[in-house]
Amino acid sequence: MSTSTTTPVAPSVLSALRSPRLLTREVLAGVVTALALIPEAISFSVVAGVDPAVGLFSSVVIAVVISVVGGRPAMISAAAGSVALVIAPLVHDHGVAYLVPTIVLGGVFQLVLGFLGVARLMRFIPRSVNVAFVNALAILIFTAQLPNLFGDDVPLVVWPLTALGIALIVGVPFLTKAVPAPLVAVVVVTAITVLFHVAVPTVGDEGDLPTALPGFSGITVPFTLETLRLIAPYAFGVAIVGLIETLLTAQLVDAVTETRSSAWRESWGQGVANIASAFFGGTGGCAMIGQTVINVKTAGARTRVSTFTAGVAVLVLTIVLHDLVAQIPMAALTAVMLMVCVATFDWHSIRPRTLRRMPLGETAVMVITVLVVVATDNLATGVLAGVVVAALVFARRVAHVVEVVREPVDEHTVRYRVRGALFFASSNDLVTRFSYAEDPAHVVIDMSDAHVFDASTVAALDGVEQRFAKHGSTVEVVNLNTGSVALHGKLSGHLG
Repeated sequence: MSTSTTTPVAPSVLSALRSPRLLTREVLAGVVTALALIPEAISFSVVAGVDPAVGLFSSVVIAVVISVVGGRPAMISAAAGSVALVIAPLVHDHGVAYLVPTIVLGGVFQLVLGFLGVARLMRFIPRSVNVAFVNALAILIFTAQLPNLFGDDVPLVVWPLTALGIALIVGVPFLTKAVPAPLVAVVVVTAITVLFHVAVPTVGDEGDLPTALPGFSGITVPFTLETLRLIAPYAFGVAIVGLIETLLTAQLVDAVTETRSSAWRESWGQGVANIASAFFGGTGGCAMIGQTVINVKTAGARTRVSTFTAGVAVLVLTIVLHDLVAQIPMAALTAVMLMVCVATFDWHSIRPRTLRRMPLGETAVMVITVLVVVATDNLATGVLAGVVVAALVFARRVAHVVEVVREPVDEHTVRYRVRGALFFASSNDLVTRFSYAEDPAHVVIDMSDAHVFDASTVAALDGVEQRFAKHGSTVEVVNLNTGSVALHGKLSGHLG
């Protein structure tokens, strides 16, 4: 009797619509998530250097679009801090007019990368780089809040208000989890400043909030090669950072729900959502780890209904309550973002006990990734640097696991047993591992415990045969596995 296992799938939208109980759960989850989205969307708009309306409408469009075309049911995508950090230097140096073409091009990059199957390459990003990415993101978000605390025009009262917001975010979950703690902090701090007429910087000071739906906007900057040269690095950063954070979040939800999502569809969906957001004047976005956790774990959502509801709820709250939102103190949002940093940072990764047990190479990868991100303000650059360093560390490690053992057979024959993975790093010194002058006329190189991965190894084996030939010995390479036989037969004798 044979048994087969299948991966569970998430409930469908139709199943939610047919079940009043399930539909109610999904809608309420979306509303709660929207309440948690609003303060962060406004905060990330400030980080990116754009009006709060930009981040809010971007969150609306991305959430609604991704609920239709995305790959991971119940995952929340919106205007994100990681993307805001990528585009902030562009907006600061060249103006907000370059925002739309940059996000459009970033979305196109995501479409292309999705169709090329680049999402599958996520498995080649080591854990040390993933941890460093999260930690660097937390550090950059933290440094982006410093002007709200140490700016020239920041009154001292901002400090106790920020501290109160942090205390509420930490303390409220001990009393109730029915309402998101960040929302409680924003409401309480706002109420204090309004009731007691405390003069502090507010969201309204950052830009006008919307009173109606945005119109369809286009690209206003010159469509030239110079424009393309300027925006392409930022657009590629938006695409890579957005995909990395989205796919990492999707993996988290897959684990929580014990279901499987489509990385290809998620990549494609993020591209479509970003392009749609840009043409409505919004900034770029990706999956939101914090809001996704609220939606999936806290509220129990499992379908796209919750994601769609979150986007619509943000729109309704923004349009109806825009006057109230304008009075939110920046101190409240700073408290929210500081706690986002605390929640995002992987504190376990820097514990002394963890660092003592971690291989030195892994620690070096994490440190280099974080340093590059902080130095360049570019998460994509840091991840690329981390992957390169991790590859070098891996290559150096496996380069020393190749073993060559000499076994005399008789006075006319000697056998060498080669063990390990042979590629450019590990096969470089293969030529030096044989006793050419001492060996008899017949040499057998047994490859039963080895695998040939590249042309460098074939060239090394050719070099071994040539050296033995100079000493009058013939070489027989035996027991190559199927893949090694094919590569060796194709390249041997043609690389000299």
